[in-house]
Amino acid sequence: MREFKRTDRVADQLQKELAVLIQREVKDPRLGMVTVSGVEVSRDLGYADVHVTLLGEQAPERIKENLAVLKRAAGFLRSQIARRIKLRHVPELRFHYDESVVRGQRLSSLIDEAVASDRGETDDAPGVAPRDGASDDHERD
Repeated sequence: MREFKRTDRVADQLQKELAVLIQREVKDPRLGMVTVSGVEVSRDLGYADVHVTLLGEQAPERIKENLAVLKRAAGFLRSQIARRIKLRHVPELRFHYDESVVRGQRLSSLIDEAVASDRGETDDAPGVAPRDGASDDHERD
């Protein structure tokens, strides 16, 4: 059980360090505003899957370009991490686009639309039961 806790601690530290390094040290102009949304480290600490999101435009070409820039910078980022974190072996970095934020925003807007359309229908519909579950017959005096 101990090694899982260690991998979690290493992943957390990697996420913090990578967020700063990508923002401050990667000087490629093609790289947009990248956020490190999560890091998963393999049990043997050989690999770290780094999940990133992009602020602004989410076009597939833009996502591929940003991932390519990060992949090329992976060696540099690893060397910088080795200086900042005391690890015998710094995991190999693998970058992935994290769609969960975009998917969450899409679901949230769909829910908002559904709620708005429901309100529009219930306000106009006669004989609609009150929201608290009580029927109209029990409410009248």
